[in-house]
Amino acid sequence: MKALTVIIETPKGSTQKFDYEPDLKCFKLKKILPAGLAFPFDFGFITNTKGEDGDPLDVIVISEIKTFTGCCMDCRIIGSIKALQTERDGQSMRNDRFLAIPEVSTLFVNVKDIDDLPHGIIDELERFFENYNEQAGKKFEVLERLSSEDAYKLINL
Repeated sequence: MKALTVIIETPKGSTQKFDYEPDLKCFKLKKILPAGLAFPFDFGFITNTKGEDGDPLDVIVISEIKTFTGCCMDCRIIGSIKALQTERDGQSMRNDRFLAIPEVSTLFVNVKDIDDLPHGIIDELERFFENYNEQAGKKFEVLERLSSEDAYKLINL
């Protein structure tokens, strides 16, 4: 599977959420997370994609490194968390989270598929997004975990 370029919006460990604003061509602080909640890994989007919510597809970059807002890197997709997100107004839409490993990673060099990761990492990510959305008055429901092959099929580049 070919590597895809991702752009980091919110770095690993951050307690602030940033979003890229295409019209402004910059990153904007969207919100501050509640005490005790921080992004477990770098979070961003896959370039040249669009999800059901109209935004580029979300990606979590699992790595031993922490980058910075605006960092771009080539990553391999190892799977995804297929999810349904319900907004405060009750409207529901798919809002999957793709899982990626940077091509430069040395610690995760042998991780090629979601099943190669310790299950604790995926459990932690699912709980993070459930809590993160709950704090915003939304619901994040995990539908299933997808393999690398199935995740690439959803990307539709």
